[in-house]
Amino acid sequence: MYTVYNEDNNTFEKVEEPDPLLSYSYADYLQWKFEERLELIKGKIFKMSPSPAPKHQKVCGNLLIEIGTFLKKKTCQVFTAPFDVRLPVKKQKKDIEIDTVVQPDICIICDQDKIDAKGCVGAPDIIVEVLSPGNSRKEIRVKFELYEEACVKEYWIVNPAEENLIVYILNNEGKYTGGKMYAGGDLLTTNILPGLKIDVTEIFQ
Repeated sequence: MYTVYNEDNNTFEKVEEPDPLLSYSYADYLQWKFEERLELIKGKIFKMSPSPAPKHQKVCGNLLIEIGTFLKKKTCQVFTAPFDVRLPVKKQKKDIEIDTVVQPDICIICDQDKIDAKGCVGAPDIIVEVLSPGNSRKEIRVKFELYEEACVKEYWIVNPAEENLIVYILNNEGKYTGGKMYAGGDLLTTNILPGLKIDVTEIFQ
């Protein structure tokens, strides 16, 4: 049995399993005990792809080592999935009000006030998603629009199959610019972490 919040009568109710057609909150999400990982996007359940392939895990690990080593003894912190990132709308803070929680492959957070015992509340400075064969175009588009709306400053989409990545940077109007592609031989840098330099070739080795 799972406990979910009923907005119509302002009460919690027991259900056999969350209905993917209904809308839920982070308070509901915390009650669920599924074997597969889920994300909640604007109240709707999104089942994540099956366990990532070895290449996906290796790419995540390589990036995590590069970024983690650079951030040692610095203010910004790097986290890897599973790690709940709650993206409240209009400064919503209560679990029952938040209707979006995602688990990016990697995220970098420089504002320590956004980190609590449950994960992160608010937009990370950088989100990195590593594509898997199971990622659909719809899923990629939904995440792109979600992170842009949440004002994530940089969104990196890494493609292990093609061994490249695209970096989108949020402009002053709150929109992602066209995106810059990095491939083997390029040096990846970011204004958010001055001094960080990642050899793209080494990400995929």
